Amino acid sequence: MKRKAVFLDRDGVINKKPPEHDYIKSWDEFEFIPGIENLIKIFNEKGDLVIVFTNQAGVARKLMTEEALNEINRKMTEELKKKGAIIDAVYSCIHGYTDNCECRKPKPGLLLMAAKDLNIDLKKSLAIGDSEVDIIAGKMAGCKTLLYTRPTMGY
Repeated sequence: MKRKAVFLDRDGVINKKPPEHDYIKSWDEFEFIPGIENLIKIFNEKGDLVIVFTNQAGVARKLMTEEALNEINRKMTEELKKKGAIIDAVYSCIHGYTDNCECRKPKPGLLLMAAKDLNIDLKKSLAIGDSEVDIIAGKMAGCKTLLYTRPTMGY
């Protein structure tokens, strides 16, 4: 039986978004958005898989290594787990803007890979992002979508 999932964009939904055209390049730069662990716990309690889907062209641009990205994602999942919030998987596109890959949002490749790997019913799933490319990717994959707009104070 296929499962429901909630897909969360990373930068801007889980952690404070870096300045435009910059990237979170190390764990020291990573800052959780207050309360995100509570939202993730709600999805966990409902039995939904929680999947992170994120564009990280900083790897292709050689602003960080793939190993550094994986370390950031590993620490993110560990810290959330300590608070009782479980991330089931992280899918990252490390290609550049002009690489024309199938996984860079707004294309739905990351969601399609997760659906295949984890037996997810995309039509019953939800994609949450803070940008139009997140929403387009979710819609192209067949998910319901939710645009997250964060408060301006403190962010």
